[in-house]
Order: sequence, then structure tokens, then C-alpha cells
Amino acid sequence: MKKVLKFIALGIVLLIVGWTFFFLYSKSKPKPTVYEIVVPKKDNIKKSTIITGKISPRDEILIKPQISGIVSEIYREAGQKVSPGDVIAKVKVIPDVASLNNAESNIRTAEINLNQAKLEFNRLKKLFDKGIATKEEYEKSETSFRTASEHYETAKDALQIIKEGISERTAKYSSTLIRSTIGGLVLDVPIKVGNSVIQSNTFNDGTTIATVANMNDMIFVGKVDETEVGRISEGMSMTLTMGALQDVKLDAHLEYISPKGVESSGGANQFEIKAATKMKEGVFIRAGYSANAEIILAAADSVLSIPENTVEFKNDSSFVQILKEEQPVQVFERRHVELGLSDGVNIEVKSGMTIEDKLRGNAVKPK
Repeated sequence: MKKVLKFIALGIVLLIVGWTFFFLYSKSKPKPTVYEIVVPKKDNIKKSTIITGKISPRDEILIKPQISGIVSEIYREAGQKVSPGDVIAKVKVIPDVASLNNAESNIRTAEINLNQAKLEFNRLKKLFDKGIATKEEYEKSETSFRTASEHYETAKDALQIIKEGISERTAKYSSTLIRSTIGGLVLDVPIKVGNSVIQSNTFNDGTTIATVANMNDMIFVGKVDETEVGRISEGMSMTLTMGALQDVKLDAHLEYISPKGVESSGGANQFEIKAATKMKEGVFIRAGYSANAEIILAAADSVLSIPENTVEFKNDSSFVQILKEEQPVQVFERRHVELGLSDGVNIEVKSGMTIEDKLRGNAVKPK
């Protein structure tokens, strides 16, 4: 009986030792790596570049006064529409003392000359009526009288213009009324009643009374890096998206690429571009909206597409791992493929595999 118990105990010990060795061996044995299986698909692939910029009116006009003075009235404010010739503001002239003194002196001199010419004309007219004075003397006197009258009226107009910036005879050409030169939307009126303004002249740009723009003709203005400027050309189509109107996309076409680059803060040269924007009915675009322009550089429609991360690149060749067996363990075959266009995520396969093939993807992490 004791021998039987010994054999049983020995068997139990051997069983425990054997199980322990088997457990340790199974733990130390590497498990086969399991990979995700990727299926190719027909897809449209496009290669594009994104350019940041803003949308601005093509024509943004600064309205300047043609006379210096004080703003007395403002008739328009930002956001209102105007037509060419509409009055935006009125300027009250502050006369220069020296100019005013000269104008008053001129009018007194003109009045003296007029009175003298009138007396001479009346005297010769009486003599002419009696047949004493000749016709030539009479006509000469009449001309002098009319000339003196015109000089007097001109002197009065000059005095009135210096005082008020306008005269009765030139009211329709008044420079005290600041008018819009184009039709459009008033974007900004930076002045207030009481502000001093300076006229636009050869030596001074003048004070801006208002900014007016045609909001139906907008352009996208952006800058493109020198590494990409060689891949775009005038006439290319682009799609604009705006942060302020995320659900709205606008079509545009590239119409200008600057021939000269400007060095940016990062050291790279950037080139300004402009694109004509096609406006949508019922969508109001404000001047200065930030926008991104997507330009399609190349496109391939309905081509065999696979994820780019499934491709192995070696030297100038590219390879994929084609699934040959899935059970009991995955078996793959390395195959050379010819690739085409890539968008950074998916890539076109021109030859080397079919849509029925399955590919090795990323390794599946063990749970």
C-alpha cells in the first residue's frame, strides 16, 4: 500500500513539474503577429494645395476732399449703399486770413473800377446820342464797362468761395459737398462732425472721408510659398472656404501671380496671388473675411486605390504584402507594384495587383 502511495505522489510531482515546464515554454514562445487586412477600392484621388488669405473688394476707393475745412455734416454711415455722385459729407471752409484780406481788397478795387467805367460809359453814351462822340469811342467804352462788371462779379465770387467754399454761380460744382465717385457699399466713415480735414493735393494724400467698395466684385488675395508657386498657373480653378461662413464654398479662378517674391518672417520667399471670386446669390460676403483656397494640382478618377501606409518603399521601387493564407496563420507574399498619384493618405496603383487582392495593414495590438 505504501508503494502505491509513493507512486501516486511521485506521479503528482512529475505532473506538476511537467505542467510547469509546459506553461513556462508556452509563455516564452513568441506568438505570431496578426495584421489588419486592407481591401483595395476604386476611388477618386486628387492632389491639392491650400493657400491662406482673405477676400477683399477688387475696387476699394478712398473718398478724399478737394478742399480743407471742418466737417459740418455727415450724410452716410458704414453699411449703406451709395450711387456715383451721392453726397457723403459736407465740409465747412475755414478761410485763411491773408486770402480773405486779399479777396476783400480785390472786390473794393473792382468796385472802384466798375464805378469809373460806368461813369465813362454813361458820359460817352450821351455824347454818342448827340452825334458828338464816334461809334468807335462808344463801343470801346461799353467794352470797358462790361469788362469791369465781369471783374467785379468774379471778385465777389472769389470772396464768397474763400468764406464759404462755394459761390452762387458755381453751386453745382461745389467742393464742400463730398460725393462718392463710384457706386457700392460704404465700408467705413472714419471722420466725425467737427473733425478737420485736409484737401487732396500734390503734396498731401488728404484726409479720408469714407471708403466705398463694389461688393459684387470680390477677389481672393493670398500668398503662396516658393516651393509651390511653380506648380500653379494663371487660370487654375480653386475652391474658397471661409471661417465665418463654414457651410459656404465659393468658386474662383486664379488671375494673377506676383512675379516677385517677398521674404517672410520664416525666411522663405512668398508670392502674392489674386483670384476672381464668383459670388453666390443671397450670400453676403464682408470685406476682409479670412479664407482658405484649395487648388487642385492633379486628379485621377475611378482608379485602384490603397492606403499609402501599406506600401513599402525601397530605393526607387515600391512593394505591398499580398495575403495568400489567413488560417491557421497569416501568410503574405511580397509583390512589386507601380504607383501613381497620391493625396498623402491614399495612393493610386497602376499595376501589380487587382481589386480582389487583400493587403497587409498595421499590426493588431494584442489585448
